[in-house]
This record gives sequence, structure tokens and C-alpha cells, in this order.
Amino acid sequence: MLATSHRRSHRSRRYPSDTSDAQWAIIEPLLPTPGRLAGRGGRRAVHCRREIVDAILYVVDNGIKWPALPADFPPWSTVYNYFAAWESAGATQSLLDGLRDRARLAEGRRAAPSAGSIDSASVKAAETVSADSRGFDAGKKINGRKRHIAVDTLGLLICVLVTGAGVQDRVAARTLLARLKYLCPSIRLIWADGGYTGTLLNWAQALFGFTIEIVTKLAGQTGFVVLPRRWVVERTLAWINQHRRCVRDYERLPQHHEAIVRWAMIHTTSKRPTRD
Repeated sequence: MLATSHRRSHRSRRYPSDTSDAQWAIIEPLLPTPGRLAGRGGRRAVHCRREIVDAILYVVDNGIKWPALPADFPPWSTVYNYFAAWESAGATQSLLDGLRDRARLAEGRRAAPSAGSIDSASVKAAETVSADSRGFDAGKKINGRKRHIAVDTLGLLICVLVTGAGVQDRVAARTLLARLKYLCPSIRLIWADGGYTGTLLNWAQALFGFTIEIVTKLAGQTGFVVLPRRWVVERTLAWINQHRRCVRDYERLPQHHEAIVRWAMIHTTSKRPTRD
């Protein structure tokens, strides 16, 4: 599995997105075990994992192109190779899962949640996104992609699915719920909005044992209103959009946009157990 040598990073912590020592103490044990780089003829990597993580978080937080990484980070191609390899190996999801468990325990909750929420948000796509992986959201008037997320009751991300923006929530939810069941089998109750009604409710109950409760808008509601349960997942979507790389979709592969979303929530979640 891809990883780096034990060499310590001597790069000074100078950017807001850099991991603090407390964050790194939590993140480091959750990363792949140090070893040799795959496909490099057996050569050991020369950049420590903290440098790689800080570089990825810099891209996600600031929304820059990979080649625009500041010179005090490792070469952008090295950082991107780690980003892609960790995602391919499932290490990014494992890191997110471990951080969420620790954040929940720090809040006095059980590590495995029993309830959560699902929702979606459409984002505009850049010209780098191919036509076959994008779509048009007629309701939001957005040409791009849609990210569908499932979170726990604290709003911490469990899983994400990226589709074309034209895919209906109740259709994408079948794949999203399958991921949710695989990653978090303890979930039993899910809150969702009116976009998830129909045959999905019985399907989810019969196949996965999920009870989906629909939280509807208030009678006569106009504009934004904080609704019970739904505000949690809507806040998570706002947390994700605080990272500039997530405001617009630049990724050629939907899987890489999913990875960017995971890294955004890794950044957010890793701060929770370290708060004063």
C-alpha cells in the first residue's frame, strides 16, 4: 500500500490549512503503513506523509490547480499520485471513518451511529468535466454534477456519491444507501426531504432495514427555514462548500470529486477532537 518513509517533515507550518500537531497525532495512525511506493522500482519516497496531507488539504481548501502548489510542498505530481493512489486503495474513506469515530467518542457518543440524514447539492462543472459525467439540474438551473451525501446526527460525513446534476435524488439514493449500509451497518433511521419519497422508502426498508422519515417543508414556507433534522445535513453541505475546490467541480473523474469532498470533511472532522 502506498505510503512514505519515516523521515520527519521540516517544512514550517505556515498555511491555515496545515495540520496542527494535535490533528496530525490523530491522522497519522489512520494513514497507510509506511513502506515503499508502488510502481517506483522499489525506491523509497523522500517526502513524509504529513507533507503530502498538508499539500492535499491546501489544494482542497484554496481551490488551486495541482501544478500551482507552493514550492515548499513536495512536487505537485508526487502529491497528486498519492491523492489518486490513496483514493484507489480506499485509504481516504478509511481515514474519514477513523476520524469520525474519534470525533463521536469525543462528543460522548458511540462510535457507530444509529441514525443519519441524506441530501444532495448540485454544483457547476468546469470545462474539464466531460459531457458524459455531467447533467442539467432543471430545478436549480445548474449544468454540472450533483453530490449526494449521508451524514450522522452530528453532521459528520459517512459517504458521498457524485452523479450528473440531472440524476434525481430518489434514483441516486439507491446507490448512496447501498454505500451507507456497507460503510455503516449500524444505521437504522434516516431523515430525508421530499425528494426521496415514492418506492424508495419500501425498497430501503426491505433491502437494508432502513426506516426513512421524510421531513417536509412547513405549510406556507417561503425561503430558507431551519427544519428539524434536515438542518444537520444542510449544514454539512455548507461545511463542504467552505473549501474552495468544492464550490465548483473541476475533476475529470466523478470518483476524484468524491475524494475531494472526503478530504474537505477530513479537514473539518480532524479539528473536532482537538478543539479546546
